[in-house]
Amino acid sequence: PCFLSQRWILSYVGFWGFMMVYAIRVDFSVGIVCMVGGSSNQNTNISTIFNQTGEFDWPKPLRSSLLAMYFYGYIILQIPGGWIATRFGGKRVLGYMTFVSSVGTLLTPVLARLHVNALFAVRFIIGLAAGVSFPAMHSIWGRWAPPLERSKLMGLCYAGPSIGVILTYSVSGLLCVYGFDNGWGSIFYLTGIAGVLWCITWYFLVSDTPQEHPRITPSERRYIEDAIGYKPQAKVTKTPWIKMFKSPAVLACITAHACNNWTNYTLLTSLPLFMREVLEFDIKQNGFLSAVPYLCTMLSAIVSGHIVDFIRRGVNTTTVRRVVQIISFVGQSCSLVAVGFVTKELRHLAVGLLSLSMIFTGLNRSGYVINHVDFAPRYAGELFGITNTFATIPGMIAPIVVGLIT
Repeated sequence: PCFLSQRWILSYVGFWGFMMVYAIRVDFSVGIVCMVGGSSNQNTNISTIFNQTGEFDWPKPLRSSLLAMYFYGYIILQIPGGWIATRFGGKRVLGYMTFVSSVGTLLTPVLARLHVNALFAVRFIIGLAAGVSFPAMHSIWGRWAPPLERSKLMGLCYAGPSIGVILTYSVSGLLCVYGFDNGWGSIFYLTGIAGVLWCITWYFLVSDTPQEHPRITPSERRYIEDAIGYKPQAKVTKTPWIKMFKSPAVLACITAHACNNWTNYTLLTSLPLFMREVLEFDIKQNGFLSAVPYLCTMLSAIVSGHIVDFIRRGVNTTTVRRVVQIISFVGQSCSLVAVGFVTKELRHLAVGLLSLSMIFTGLNRSGYVINHVDFAPRYAGELFGITNTFATIPGMIAPIVVGLIT
């Protein structure tokens, strides 16, 4: 059956993998709410509402810097990660580096209690290791995804981050209250262990190319090779860097990627604090309600992938990608502007508008996110590395900007 084929198994395992990549990314955004004591909050009424006694007394600028530190590491290996994955295989690049970030997550409670500088260092290393994730996976999809199945396969795979955020926000809120090691420590231990288990699964179930896979059927391998139009196992010896940077399509992807990530990273790093300090939800409600918008993103990404691939059978791919991306940006922008006018008395309406915004955000999984594989499948890893390098800059700036204006 099609949904049990090796390309779909790759999508399922990739879904779990990116669920872990994002769980590791955002666990600190929730954990820091529990780690910091009430005296660090400027609003004493909020401290009283939550009756929270954290272990650390970090001022808001320090917390903002800790949240941003991940992205200072994340930006470094975007392009090198894609280049290495193209030449030596995305399986090893993604597997090894996810293992590193998982171990770093396991060590986070110990290092946080050791010294704040040790926490800065481990957050940087976790971000550094995670920086190869999307370029390496794009490199693999350039060899595995038939053109008319790309939106479905990659849409499912890249819906994993939404589930990672959902589970992390939902479970972490409860772990803060009921977990072991003062609550917040259990967030990092459980996330790190789950990441290590994924690395083991990835190693046994995935191969870099259809040709190398030990369990793929000959018919599926021929189908993929014929649909892609070249032998996926063929080695790439030269990368056309200058042509890439001069390409209008690449520049368009850079712009779309950076614009989307400003919104995405602002919400990833600051949504739990927004729920607590502005809308005044308690920590148990906070985790669940912060997760709801990302459930909407996941469903939107999966459903839109199937719809877009169906439409592409009769409509030019370029036109479909453009229309989907325009709808995504206009919809999420209008929804987020509306959130700014909602008071805490109508806080559930704010959650609804955030969810609507994330429904529109999910459409980009069928827009710019997979466009790299459309126009250059052989170099998809390098291309995503290029666009994500520029798109990571908002992750470095957004948490600090939020800290300054709130």
